[in-house]
Amino acid sequence: MKAVLCVEPGRLEVKDWPEPEVGEGEVLVRISRIGLCGTDYHIYSGNQPFLEYPRIMGHELSGNVVNPPSGSGFDDGDLVIINPYFACGKCVACRKDKPNCCTDISVMGVHDHGGMCEYVSVPQSAIYPAGNLSPDQAAMVEFLSIGAHAVRRGRVQAKDRVLVVGMGPIGLGAALIARIAGASVTVMDANRARVNKARDVFGFEQAVCVGDDVADYLSSVTDGEFFDLVYDATGNAKAMEAGFRYVAHGGTYVLVSVVKDDITFADPEFHKREMSLVGSRNATRQDFEHVITNIESGAIDTSLLHTHQCELTELSSKLPQWMNEPDQVIKAIAVVE
Repeated sequence: MKAVLCVEPGRLEVKDWPEPEVGEGEVLVRISRIGLCGTDYHIYSGNQPFLEYPRIMGHELSGNVVNPPSGSGFDDGDLVIINPYFACGKCVACRKDKPNCCTDISVMGVHDHGGMCEYVSVPQSAIYPAGNLSPDQAAMVEFLSIGAHAVRRGRVQAKDRVLVVGMGPIGLGAALIARIAGASVTVMDANRARVNKARDVFGFEQAVCVGDDVADYLSSVTDGEFFDLVYDATGNAKAMEAGFRYVAHGGTYVLVSVVKDDITFADPEFHKREMSLVGSRNATRQDFEHVITNIESGAIDTSLLHTHQCELTELSSKLPQWMNEPDQVIKAIAVVE
């Protein structure tokens, strides 16, 4: 089969690769679509920790089941979505039904080879029916599910004031899901083009660019009280630290992005607010199904998210190009024919 291999940072090659062997409890899936993620860009750039090269990247995946085992509940050709987070099923997190933060988690395309290829074999428990979604829509469920999980972790309620910082795909997904939950959502980013797109394309009227008298603006849209929930999806330590000041008394700060740096905050400010600090990692089946339902209903218009596309074999040239177009690219998808 054909596979796109990141041989080393800055170098992608199309390779002939052995088709996967189907292990016990696994299902063979022919990949249809591959969403490009910030993680893939980091791997290509050499900035992804805990990764060994060469690596087949790709974890935002849709595909079709091939000759499923009897009793699997799937038919040959069924369109499915792959949950790329493989949990051990036995650790303290798994026993609490939190496989998304398993102590021995293996992520496709990071800890092991991913889906930038024609076929993968994955645990049956990791594939979900795509319902009425198209292959393109199905490939966007995973990244939206990360936002959905973050919203669920924050326990967003109708009429909550929510601030989402970072208008990349993950932050945008969290903002969309929070709005569906009935919250009043404000968005912020350091990239003016992304702020404008969030306002003009996605309808977030309260949108602000970092540096535009941010504190005054955020105070004005909340009657001086700031936000019941603040979400950080920037991947920037300084931005994460700054977000503490925008949480209302009694509010919650949810860290969706991950950095290798230490994060510090003023303890008196933290305590006087009785602030809740919450981490959000990956997503679970519940989050995937929530996103599927909202795409099917039209509450999430994936046509606004899907901005770029190419063939699998074009990724070696397209991926570096898209990395340098953050003002234009929301979600790029590779098609496997």
